[in-house]
Amino acid sequence: MDTIHDYTLKQKKYIPDFPRASGKPTTYIEGYPCEDDEPMAATGFHGIQINTFYDQLSRYFSINEQIYIGVDSFIYYSEGDITKFVAPDIYVVFGVNKVPERRSFYTWAEGAAPVAIFEFLSDSTADRDRDDKVALYLNDIGIQEYYIHQPELEKPAEFRGWQRSSSGNIIEIVPDVEGGLFSEALNLWFRWKDDPITDVRLLRPYLPDGTPITTFTEEAHLRQEEKHLREEAEAMAASEAERRQEAEMIAAREVERRRELEIEIEKLRGQLANEQNDTP
Repeated sequence: MDTIHDYTLKQKKYIPDFPRASGKPTTYIEGYPCEDDEPMAATGFHGIQINTFYDQLSRYFSINEQIYIGVDSFIYYSEGDITKFVAPDIYVVFGVNKVPERRSFYTWAEGAAPVAIFEFLSDSTADRDRDDKVALYLNDIGIQEYYIHQPELEKPAEFRGWQRSSSGNIIEIVPDVEGGLFSEALNLWFRWKDDPITDVRLLRPYLPDGTPITTFTEEAHLRQEEKHLREEAEAMAASEAERRQEAEMIAAREVERRRELEIEIEKLRGQLANEQNDTP
């Protein structure tokens, strides 16, 4: 099975349709700071989680040039007020150009707000992530969905999400029996698992049919594995063809041998008949 080709078809099938944003790509607006003194990741756990999650989403949404994914960069959401900003771990915006890369994201300039935001809990931000940011993100900024996840294995597992209902109220997304949450905005499932290799509780995205979204590195390994399996299959087919050709040659030689024997038998029969006729 060509899983790479199959996956590409699923991308085209499952990525949501959305309108183009009304603004234009804006790399930087003078007067709006684009960095602070805080490190990108609170811990190594967060760094692995953020990098892996960004890699997966980037790979999945790479086929659409109108999807932008931001990582720990400022989102300014009120023109003229430099105090109105947030810096989520990961956010996804539909309808805006993927390039150029932004130093910050300005909702009024781009004509769009993120459809989904993801925060990975740390000791210094967990309380605000669980409480204040829910209303801030969904009401003040106008995003559609907000998720929080605890990547540290030594901490209790925590994965929650909120969305706005059709009436505009904030509601918590109900998990399935396995604790997964379905994103209506992104048309993706999100589930976590303890990863023994990285020692991180990794949040990962899945297609609606359960297909995992891989990283670029995992995709490269998959391509290499498929190449290896294809070469093995081709080698087996070639070997089978050789065996079949050899069997056909043996069968042809056997047919020829039988024909020669039959000719020889006929000759002997003729000779015997002649001898009998010559006998007085």
